[in-house]
Amino acid sequence: MTVSSVLVVGGGIAGVSTVAELRKRGFVGDLTLLSADAFPYDRPPLSKEYLSGAKDLDSIALQAPEWYAEQRIDLLADALVEALDPDAGTVVLSDGRELSADRIVLATGGGSLWPDVERVVRELLDRPPAGMGIPRSTTGIHTLRSAEDADALRGVLLPGARLLVAGAGLIGAEVASTARKLGCEVVLVDPADPPIAAAVGTQVAKWLHSLHAVHGVETVTSTVEKLESTRAGVVAHIAGAASPRTFDAVLLAVGMVPDTTLAKAAGLEVDNGVVVDDQQVTSHPKVLAVGDCARRRGHRREEHWEAALLDGQRAAATILGIDAHAETAPWFWTDRYDLHVEVVGEMHEPDAEHETVVRGTLGEPPFAVFTLHGERLIGAVAVDDPAAAKAARRLIDRTADVRASDLADPTKSLRTLLRR
Repeated sequence: MTVSSVLVVGGGIAGVSTVAELRKRGFVGDLTLLSADAFPYDRPPLSKEYLSGAKDLDSIALQAPEWYAEQRIDLLADALVEALDPDAGTVVLSDGRELSADRIVLATGGGSLWPDVERVVRELLDRPPAGMGIPRSTTGIHTLRSAEDADALRGVLLPGARLLVAGAGLIGAEVASTARKLGCEVVLVDPADPPIAAAVGTQVAKWLHSLHAVHGVETVTSTVEKLESTRAGVVAHIAGAASPRTFDAVLLAVGMVPDTTLAKAAGLEVDNGVVVDDQQVTSHPKVLAVGDCARRRGHRREEHWEAALLDGQRAAATILGIDAHAETAPWFWTDRYDLHVEVVGEMHEPDAEHETVVRGTLGEPPFAVFTLHGERLIGAVAVDDPAAAKAARRLIDRTADVRASDLADPTKSLRTLLRR
């Protein structure tokens, strides 16, 4: 079937990637992008430059305003979709308008686990994350999923303000770093010891977590059991603590839940995200899903920026009936305390089959840590060394044989290993 119109629901990186790739690869039909915000903007700066005030909203726009007109993309701002009919190929907006297209792409992203944390824990995690049991009416509690959230949080991050961050994953750690730069007193609580070890390996995870104390952040390995609003601030009951503590604000950085509301109501298959095949097609052939809201069957759901970008590109190729770009090793980054960390592939703890190799000195940037499976590189973490991350990704993609001694030698260019 010839596709002459595409409608994308969601203005994050996955949605913008979809429409951009469609035009780039020759789609000439009608293209509509629905954004729930005034315009599509980038999310990673919300915990860093935007939160600190170093950048404003216009400067983190995913595309310049004129780009949409130049690409003949009909951008509908502040557009909220209330219903999806896959058979008819239509969506209904909150203002009553009905839009139709040959293909509909869901790029609805995700929201904070809170205030839905208890239901989500029961359905998905089977364990309580930090921040469970917090009443919806509690004031002084913040999440960080949008610019509006960042604006509210920035308003309380004044010098001397007491901030509790529940969750020391990427967002929690980045906000802790930003808040310290702004002169706040920060307490960071997480039950994992160390946090994000599964993503970066235990060695790097311990070093990264130790940076908080170096920069004046108090870290607590525990969970937040209860929060109460009082005139003095938010009273936090931390498991194992001798007494409650009072804060001016609390950030819940306990994870996100995919926004599958439209998909569920439309009868699409949903299981920890809108379930899609390897071409991003949902259980209905007219509907695709990309980004944080989607999960490829047989895979875990990805929540990183580039994963959403690639989802959009893959969906565009599917709609056009052409080959998608070749698969590549997963990659993400994080910035904290003026350090830039890139992670490629899958890190693994040392065992009979896996070897950990350090290039440089761990804890003295720039350095990199690699995971080898035999003579195959499968993962890398590079701190203040983007070139090492780039070379490692190419080595992983090519399944090239490498020697641990070559990876460990900082005098040997990693690019030379690609020429073997």
